[in-house]
Order: sequence, then C-alpha cells, then structure tokens
Amino acid sequence: MCAEAVAYRYGQNGHGLVATDLAVAPGELWLVNGPSGCGKSTLARCLTGLIPHLYRGTYRGRVWLDGLEAAASPLWQLAGRGGLVFQNPASQMLAASVEEEIVFGLENLGLPRTEIVARVEWALAHFELTSLRSRAPQTLSGGEQQKLTLAAIMARQPKVLALDEPLSMLDTTAATELVAHLAGLAGDGTAVIVCEHRHEYLGGLAGLRRLPLAGGSPPRSEREAVPWPPLDPGAPFTLTIRDLTVRLGGRAVLDRLSFTAQSGQVVTVVGRNGVGKTTLLRALAGLQPCEGEITAGGARPDLGLVFQNAELQLFNASVRQEILYRVPAPDMRLYAHLLAVLGLMDYEETPPLLLSEGEKKRVALATVLMRRPRHGVLLDEPSLGQDRDHKAMLLRLAHSLAQAGQLVIMTTHDLALAARTDRLLLLGHEGVVADGPPTLVMRDPAPWRAIGLMVPAWVLIPPEDAR
Repeated sequence: MCAEAVAYRYGQNGHGLVATDLAVAPGELWLVNGPSGCGKSTLARCLTGLIPHLYRGTYRGRVWLDGLEAAASPLWQLAGRGGLVFQNPASQMLAASVEEEIVFGLENLGLPRTEIVARVEWALAHFELTSLRSRAPQTLSGGEQQKLTLAAIMARQPKVLALDEPLSMLDTTAATELVAHLAGLAGDGTAVIVCEHRHEYLGGLAGLRRLPLAGGSPPRSEREAVPWPPLDPGAPFTLTIRDLTVRLGGRAVLDRLSFTAQSGQVVTVVGRNGVGKTTLLRALAGLQPCEGEITAGGARPDLGLVFQNAELQLFNASVRQEILYRVPAPDMRLYAHLLAVLGLMDYEETPPLLLSEGEKKRVALATVLMRRPRHGVLLDEPSLGQDRDHKAMLLRLAHSLAQAGQLVIMTTHDLALAARTDRLLLLGHEGVVADGPPTLVMRDPAPWRAIGLMVPAWVLIPPEDAR
C-alpha cells in the first residue's frame, strides 16, 4: 500500500488532511497518531478508497492498494484488498443479527459456503461474540459493536487493514488481546495501519512504525485555561441508587444495583464491555425504563447525559444552533466560554456531523452544559476521539464542576483517565465489586481478576494533579 502526497479537503468545512506520504509493506504495522481533528480518519478513508468514491471534496495525490490505484478502481475491487474498521462502529452495521453482519461481507467476496461458515465461526469465537450471534447489532453495547465491526472486517482477511480508533470502546483485556492479534496479522504478512490515541497499548510492539500527523483543534493550554463561570452553589446532596434493575430483551442488564454518590465528586464507572455501564447512565438520566429507586436529595435527579455515540444527540445545521437549541434566554458568556474551552471556536458555523468524532463529543458536551443541569453531568466514554491535551481539559472541566457542587459520573475504559478522578466503581455482572480511590482500587488485583479485567502496568503510575 502506498500513498503519494495524498491530501483531502471536505467541501462543507474546508478541513481534512494535508499532503501525506505513506508506504506500508506487507507485514508492517504502523501507528498513525496526532491531535484530535488532524486528519487520521480522513487518511484511513483515503487508504481504503472510501475517499474519493463516497465523499465529496477536493482530493489530491494517489493511493495504491495492492496494485490498484484507489481513485481509478471501483470500490468492489478495492473491498477485496483492503478493509477499514470505522471509528464509529454503529455507522458500519447493516444486518439484522451479529452473525449476518459477519456473513454479509464474506458473501460479497463470493466465497464458498463452507469457507464462509468456517470464517464466521472463527470470528464469533475469537471476538467473544458466540453468545450474541442472534442479537441485533443495534442492541449491543458500544464495545460489543466495536468487537463486531472488527470481527466482520477481519473475517474477510484483507491484505491491507486500516483501523480507526479500534481500541476506543474496548475494555483493557479486549484491547490487549486485539493488539496481540494485530501483531499476529502483521507477522503473517498483512499490512496494518492503526489510527489511535490510546497508543500505549502498541508501544511495546517490535518493529512498530509511526506516522505523526499535525494540525487539529488544540485546547487552551494550562496557562491560558479559563476558569468555569461562577455557579450558584446548590445544597449538598446524595445521589442514591437502590435496587436498580434494568431488563432488556428478557435479560437483566442491571440486577438490583445499589450505591450512593456525593455531590462535589468526579466518579468513574469501569467494567467489561456489555456489563451495563451505558445502561446505568441512561437510567440515571431518566432515559431508560427501570425498577428501583434513583433520587438526589430525595427527589428525581436533574442530570445531563453526553452519549457514547455523540451523533445520536446532534441534529442541527451548525455548532452554534446545536449548542443554543431551545435554551431559553441563553447565557452568551457561558456559550463563549464553552466554545473557547472545548476548542470549538473555529467550528461555530460548521454542521456538527461533519466534525471528527472527538469534536462531535465536545459539541455534545457543550449542549448539555449550556442547559446547566441542576445536579451534574453523566459522561459516557468521554475520552473517545480525544487526544491527551483534550482529555486533560475534560478532567479540569469535570473537577471544576465538582468544585461548584455538582456531581460528575463518567464511564470509561481509559484507566489513565479514571486514575485522575475522585472515586472508582468497578462494575461486574453481580454489581459493584470494588469501590474507592482509583489508585487504591487499581492496585488490588483480586476484583479485576474476578471480572476478567487487567490493569496495564503503564497505568499504575503516581497520580498527577490534572486539575
């Protein structure tokens, strides 16, 4: 695979990828990294031919994919040679069941039935999807959807494999296993290109090559950070969750879950893919029918939720319209502050759905904060698509909200992020298996081992003040 001075600009906003050269030989494993919005996803689309075939913008340069020039070859030919795992797995799913999703791509390659059956069974087993084979992809958790996307692409055995943030929704065990599998694919001759912020998982791989990209939308530096606008501090409160039960499709995703959380804290919920973390946040926000008790100071809590998949809550024609949508008498000082702190000043008139995944997440966060929920915010995988600087900014913002008397609860697989919060709840199918200061919880291997999670060694570092 070879890219020669490939560059792209999206017609709607003028952003994209500056001229980039990349040559990946069979058996090589490349890491593409860089700040949010620098063009990693755009490069991945160019390398597999989706750009210029499915996107309308200004395309320059040439890409050769297993002997075919991408711009001059039909997509059906390119699909047999290269595969792309999207950053947002939900946008890549077409079938009515997990099994059919994997079968779909194999049938399009015209493989014999016996070969299709063998590859489907391998993919289901390798990505721990066998028990989910009849489930509709839309009913899976974000991490399970990401596993399914990986399974469907890898079952095709492409000669060139590009992956856009493949670790973003995976728990630590699944992420470690995926990296080992990618190294194995490269060892067998597949050209592998990984666009990823969580590059610590790949750092120890022998022969790893790196392509850093510049650009993006940097946040304000620590020196320039703007403090959170003064909030009228409310009375301290306790969020009480008692016997919370949620049933989906005849199964209990959460079963009599109970815990409390105090205002003024940043709390992280960690657990394996599919354990019910997103379901918990939806129930706390009042978006998920449930049984049990959820109260804040004795009343129904007012908590704003930023979805894991930000596209589900973005629908306006511009970032400005999105943030101000149906906000009565908006505080324009707060609006200006959110644009500045979240790195959105250059995108005020841009349609939100044309932004990078990380930028979409920050727009969704701005829409929630603009409404000033009384008790706090719920952040579902807030680090998705965010580089190190933007994650540091999110932490400062979360702690500022907590200092103003609000409660911030986030779910994440990013343990380096979790280590810098006030409290960590480790969630298993049986409920909360560990609870306490993050560094103490992470240094006790027993509960992690009990639910099948690992704590990477590079996470166990002295805590830093990210505030």
